[in-house]
Formats: sequence, C-alpha cells, structure tokens
Amino acid sequence: MIQSAWAYISPLERCLCVATAPTQPGPPAPGARAAGPLPPHYKWIALSNTTLGILMAALNGSIILISLPAIFRGIGVNPLAPAETGYLLWMLLGYLVVTAVFLVTFGRISDIFGRVRLYNAGFAVFTLGSILLYLTRGHGNTAALELILFRLVQGIGGAFLFANSAAILTDAFPAEERGAAMGLNQIAGIGGSLVGLLLGGLLAAVDWHLVFLVSVPFGVVGTVWAYLMLRETAPIRQHQRIDYWGNIAFAAGLTSLLIGITYGIMPYGHSNMGWASPLVRMSLTAGVLLLLLFAWIETRVPDPMFRLQLFRIRMFTTGNVASFLGSLARGGLQFMLIIWLQGIWLPLHGYAFKVTPLWAGVYMIPLMAGFMFLGPISGKLSDRLGARGLSTSGLLLTAACFLGLTALPADFRYLPFALLLLLMGCGMGLFTAPNTTSIMNALPPENRGVGSGMIATFQNAAQMCSMGVFFTIVIVGLGRDLPGALSAGLTAAGLPAAVAHGVASLPPTAALFAAFLGYNPMATLLPATVLHALPAAAQARLLAHAFFPGLIAAPFMSGLRDAFLIAFGLSLLAALSSYLRGGRYVHGAPPAGVEAIPADPGRAAAD
Repeated sequence: MIQSAWAYISPLERCLCVATAPTQPGPPAPGARAAGPLPPHYKWIALSNTTLGILMAALNGSIILISLPAIFRGIGVNPLAPAETGYLLWMLLGYLVVTAVFLVTFGRISDIFGRVRLYNAGFAVFTLGSILLYLTRGHGNTAALELILFRLVQGIGGAFLFANSAAILTDAFPAEERGAAMGLNQIAGIGGSLVGLLLGGLLAAVDWHLVFLVSVPFGVVGTVWAYLMLRETAPIRQHQRIDYWGNIAFAAGLTSLLIGITYGIMPYGHSNMGWASPLVRMSLTAGVLLLLLFAWIETRVPDPMFRLQLFRIRMFTTGNVASFLGSLARGGLQFMLIIWLQGIWLPLHGYAFKVTPLWAGVYMIPLMAGFMFLGPISGKLSDRLGARGLSTSGLLLTAACFLGLTALPADFRYLPFALLLLLMGCGMGLFTAPNTTSIMNALPPENRGVGSGMIATFQNAAQMCSMGVFFTIVIVGLGRDLPGALSAGLTAAGLPAAVAHGVASLPPTAALFAAFLGYNPMATLLPATVLHALPAAAQARLLAHAFFPGLIAAPFMSGLRDAFLIAFGLSLLAALSSYLRGGRYVHGAPPAGVEAIPADPGRAAAD
C-alpha cells in the first residue's frame, strides 16, 4: 500500500502527483531519431538491453581483477616496485574514479538530450575502450599508462550506461513490475562477475589481450541493438540549460577527493600509508571545499545539475543514505576477502600462489549465489509489499554476517565461511533491488536520469571510500604487528638478522598487493642475492606455501576484525535509514483510497 511517504511532500506536490497520474511518454529529445510506435513487449526489450550492459560492465570488472598478474607480466612491469605501485592502483581504481565523477553529470545531460541516445553512446564508448585495450602492444611504463588511459575511456562509457539503465527500466515498466525488473537486471551483474572470474583465469593463461577482447562482442551487439530497438519514452523538458559551473565544481571536487583517497592508501616516505602526504591533504581539502562550492552553486542556478530539491522526497533521501552507508560497509569487502583467501587461507591449504586468484573467485561463489537467489525474488515482492521491510531486513542480515566474520580464525573451516557468505549475499539481494526501485518510483519522470546518476554516484563514491577505510584499518594493524612477526620468523628460518630486520621494515602494502596478485610474497620481498645464498632447505622453507601466511595471519586478522566491526556498525545505521523511508510510494499515484484525477478530464473522457 502507498502509505506514509505521501505525508512528506507538500500539498502542491500532492496536487501535481494526482493530476499527472499516469504519465504519458513525452516528446523525443531535440534532434533525436523519430521514435515511432513502441514495439510489442517493449519493456522486455529495454530489460534485455540494459541487462546486457550490466553484464558487460560486471564481466569487465571481475575479469580485470583476476587477470592483473598476467597483464603486468605481459607488459614487463613490476607492480610491487615502489615507483610502479601507482600503476596497479590506477588499474584497479581508475575506472571507478571516472565513473563516479561523471555519473550525475551524464544523468543530468541525459534528462536534457534523451536517455536512450546517451545510453547508446555509452555502449559505443565502452566498446571503443575495450578495442583500444586489446590493441595495446607496447611494453614497460608506456604500456601501463596506455592501459590506464583506455580503462578511463571505458569508465566514461560505463558512466553513461550506469546513469541511464535504471531510468530506462523505470520508464519502460509500470510501477507494479519495476522491482521484478530491477531484480532480474541485477542477476546479470552478479552472473557477469562470476563469469568474469572464471573467464579471466582461463583467457589470461593464453594471452592477456583476450581478457579485453571478450567485452567487444557484447559491446557491438549492445550498441546496434540499443540503436535499433530502444525508444525515447521519457518526457523531455525543452529549453533547459547545462549547469557548466556546477558540473565543473562537482567533477573537480569529487576527482580531487577520490585521488586523495587513492594516494592515501599508498606508502609515503617512511610511513606505511600516505595520509600525511601534502598532496593527499591538499587533494582531500580541495575536494571538500569544491563540493561545498558546488552545493552553493546548485542553489543559485535555474537548471541545476544536482537536483537538491529531490532530497525533499523522503523516499529518495532515506534510500540514498541507506545505499551510501551500505556501500560504505561492504564496498571494500570483496577486496579484503580476496586478500584473506589468496594471501592466507588458500596457501595454508596447499594452493600454489599463482592459482590463488582463480580459486579465490571460486570459493566466493556462495556470496554471488545468495544475491542471485534473492535479488529477483525480493524485487518482485517489493512491487507488492514496498521496500522498507525487505531492504531493512537485508541490511540487518548483512550486519549479522559481518559480526559472524569477526568470530572466524584466519585458518577457518570452509563451511561456516561459505554459510556466512551465502547469508550475506542473501542480505544484499534483499536490499538492493527493492531499495533502487523505491528510490526510482519516488522520482518525477523528468528527473529519473539525474536521479539514477545520483544513486550510482553515491554507491561508487562509497565503494571508493570503503576501500580506503578498509585498507587503512588493515594496514594500521599490519604496521603495528607485522614487523615483529616477520623479523622473528625470518630469523628463525635462517636469515641473517640484519636482512630479516630490513625485510620486516618494508611497507606492509607490498605484502598485501603480492598476496592480491597471486605472487609468493617471500619471493617478492626477499632480495634475490640473499635468497640464493641460503641453503636449499632454508630456501624451500621460506618459499613454502604456508610460511608467509603463517607469519601474516595474526597481524592481518587483527586489522580485518576491526574493519568488520566498523562495517557492522555502518550496516546498522543503513538499516535505520532504510526503515525511516516509510511505506510504499510511487510518484504520480494517489495515496491508498484516493482516485487519480485526470490532468485533462475532457481528453480522458474522449480517450
């Protein structure tokens, strides 16, 4: 039922909502291709096309994670060398930075010029980026820069796709079916992540270029299909102006903030992390000031990029706050779980370091399975029950799983771990589709593009911040406890005390990245001349699968448990925000028991 959200909009807005229900498709964007009549079952065409876009983007993200060792070996760059760690970070995070920066801008532009046209452009740009990545044939730092640049091109295409996919689905489906559509759409994202992990492991072993080529067929088909089949059904307000100053302030502020976070988790001088770096401090300060300037600009321009008045809608505000806090809680989860599996658990169970990236993906399947199982079910249920109960329950279940993870030892039994991942995936599935549907249902049709971009911006920015928070907490724990454990362990293994002390004083970031990339950390951290000078038995002990995991386990778990406790608290706050959203509300629909008044009674009678 449509309940309390109706009480949180003004009397004028109530009149407008009742008078305009239901919304008819508006005129096409200026200069757009003639839309013509909608094909039969158009909503399924929109769902299948946006699902293909989500599948492509998700596959591309996970296939990169699993293929990074092969990529860096292929171009001859050591991502663990102090001067080259930045290449690894930008390969991992550059796509997220660009996508987060442009999402709201592209969503607003799409409201002005047409969502379908710019969504189609997103497919084409993403495909171009994939082709350029595949064609990269250089070596060394030049090749690394080219790959990062072309990943940024993909990020621009991804921003167009993410900014418009939810809006296109919302336009195409009636309110009583949107939750189910969102749930089905999100299955593709999880399925794409799983397929990407498996494909990455297989293709990278043949030729690392193939991991980029695999996205090209999806992009070509999606571009052509979107051009031929999608139609502009959203109402377009004529004579809107682009908020140039707002766009510049927002892009510069968010870019500065995210760059500060990116370099904050890198070593600086003699410190394990870069938060004391003048560059990081200047970037964070400038980012905050520019975003404050952006908020001031948005209250003074006639056609703002960021529709601050949308936050007067309770469903929109509470849903986005819940999404931001939930993403902040779990955004760094996958990264830390992969390091836990690759750096500690899998080697302790006899897996060679070079195969740990693939098997880490396999052992995380329960997380994806839970999401895939409950995502579409919760979306469909939310069409009848609303989002509050489902989304709040999902966040509470996620919080309980974070608490459960704190009780596991470093060398856990897999069944309890898998059960916690499965339940956490179920919690995410319960939350995501109902929450997104709830937010989009609350938006006026002409603001769905910018609203969709705002949702995705909050999620992506929170994910970036989450990685910075999780990484910082774990590094603090490692920096406190790892040097002593390493020094004692290396000395006991027969290494000279001076060499052991020198290795133990290296930034723990290198050890984490080595584990993440599937390298043997001891082979990476120990100087080759020292290693080869040791007896064969000592070498075998130092390079054994269980040696490094045994040393790092306790320091790593100390920081990781702190991160899980913080994620537990954030999930509870997200659940509270989700609960405060109120009952089900659809923009343009009257509250329960009130009949809609046609905008033009005479025309309605004639129809």
